[in-house]
Parts: sequence; C-alpha cells; structure tokens
Amino acid sequence: MIDTSFNMYSDANGGDPDATSPTLKAYHRFLWSKPLPSGHLFDLRDDKRYYLYHNSALGDFSLGSDAITHSYKNQAKKKWLVTQIPKEVQELFDRGSTIGAYIIFPNNQIDGKHTINQARGILQLIDDRFDLTLECIRRFYISKPNPLEKVLERYDSFFKLFETFKGYVEFFLLNDLVDERGNVRFYLPFDDFQSAPEFKDVQDYLVYKDRTASFIESRNRRIEDYAIQTKI
Repeated sequence: MIDTSFNMYSDANGGDPDATSPTLKAYHRFLWSKPLPSGHLFDLRDDKRYYLYHNSALGDFSLGSDAITHSYKNQAKKKWLVTQIPKEVQELFDRGSTIGAYIIFPNNQIDGKHTINQARGILQLIDDRFDLTLECIRRFYISKPNPLEKVLERYDSFFKLFETFKGYVEFFLLNDLVDERGNVRFYLPFDDFQSAPEFKDVQDYLVYKDRTASFIESRNRRIEDYAIQTKI
C-alpha cells in the first residue's frame, strides 16, 4: 500500500532519498509503470546498474528520482529568509518529503552535459522551482523558447512518450499544478522569465509555502486514488 504520509528521509540512511530511499524507488516503480498515451506499457525495472530503467521498442530510458518541491531550508543564499521562520520552513521540508513531492526524469548525461535535474537546480531563472520547470516543459511541447529548452531537447525521446503536455501532466498526476485551460498555476507572480525568481520578504515565502504545500497535498490524494483504482 502506498503511504502518502511516509517521510522518504526515514529510510534513506542519512542520504538523499532520491538515491537511497528504497521506499521512494518502489513507489516510483509502481506509480509510473503504466500505459502511455499510445497504449504501450512503460514498464520500469531496477537493477544494479540503474535506478530505474525501461527498454522496449520505444527506446532505452535510464531514469532517476527528483524532488519537485523545495523549502530552501539549506540553500545558503536564502539563509537570511529561512532563519526568520524556521518552523514554517521545516513544515514545508517535511511535507516535501512525501511521495507527492517527487517525480522521475532521465538521469543519463548526454555529451557530458547537465541532466534536467541538474539544470533546473543551477539555472537562476528556475531556481529549482517546479512550477517554473513545468512551464518550460509546457513551452517545449509547443516549440516555444524557454530557459530549459536545450536540456529538454536533449531528452526529446523521453517527452515524446507522452505525446502532448496534457499527456505528460496526466501521466505524472500533475493536474493540480495546471488550470482548466492547460496553463501552469504559478506559486508566485510570473514575469515570463524576465528575471530570476526571488522572495522579496517573509510574506512572499509564506504564500509560496502555502501554494506548494497545497499542490503536494492534492497530488498525494491523486496518488492515493490511483493506488486504490489499481488495487494495490
């Protein structure tokens, strides 16, 4: 049974859950081993060489876990902010340690360049924000320029599996971060990637925290419903 309250740090043995939590890997394998929009099964397996792996006529895909929400608890450049509200930051960190706050991306480096996970973490216009990452993915599907364009192009074969942005969103149960018109629901006001996202003050962070936590809770409910429907 998938437990959407399970904290992935609890069995990560002091490491990064993306790499060391067996529960997180098992949940990923179950959740994303399912039919693609084409009807083909995206069956995932793990072995000693890969975190998760798919091999079929669709192609070869090496996949890794990625946390898609960020409390910024340990980010040095935001220390001025998070030290003012440690309780709220910890609450978001804990909420972001449940399955609703994780996804998989291709994790094989191509030509020694950044993976999606790496690129969205270091690119200032994204700052590890998943709402901004998802907007880049939306634009990628309609061939519109975006800050992650080059790295997403390197993994074009992965995104083609889902055919459309809607297909990608529905496959990964991201519906609550998208409105009825298919547009991303941003955590904070969006300026079309004209400047790096910044928290102006504590209130800004608290708005971000509430909206991020709401998304995690909603996605966890979707995951629970999915697990019930598949009779896990």
